[in-house]
Amino acid sequence: MDFFRPNLNRNNITEQQWRVIRILWQADNQTLESHQLAELACILRPSLTGVLVRLEQSGLVHRWKPETDQRRLCITLTPKGNALFDEMKEEMMRQYRRIQEALGEEKYCTLMSLLDEVKNLRPDDDN
Repeated sequence: MDFFRPNLNRNNITEQQWRVIRILWQADNQTLESHQLAELACILRPSLTGVLVRLEQSGLVHRWKPETDQRRLCITLTPKGNALFDEMKEEMMRQYRRIQEALGEEKYCTLMSLLDEVKNLRPDDDN
C-alpha cells in the first residue's frame, strides 16, 4: 500500500474507501447492493457499513433502501464521488504500472492471478 497511500492521504480517504469508490465507478453508474459491494471489495459486511457511512457523510456515495424491499441496501457513486475517482485514477494507475514494471509482466500476471484465487477462497474450502 506504500505505493498508493500518499495519494489516498492527500484525498483524505482510506484504502477500503478507495476500493468501494473504484468498484462503484467500474459498475458504470449501476446500483450495487451492499452484499455485492462487500464481496467485490473484500470487506466484511459490518466493516462495510462504517465505510459507507463515512463515504455518504462526505457526499461520495448515496445509499437507500428500495420501497419495494426494505431489506436491500443499494449504493451508487455520487457526482462528487465520480469526480474524486477521475481526479485520483491517473496517479493510482501510475502506481500500478510502477509495480508491474518492478515485477515484470510475467510475475505481475502471476500476482494478479494468485490474488484472484485468494479473493475467491472460502473458509470451508479444502484446497
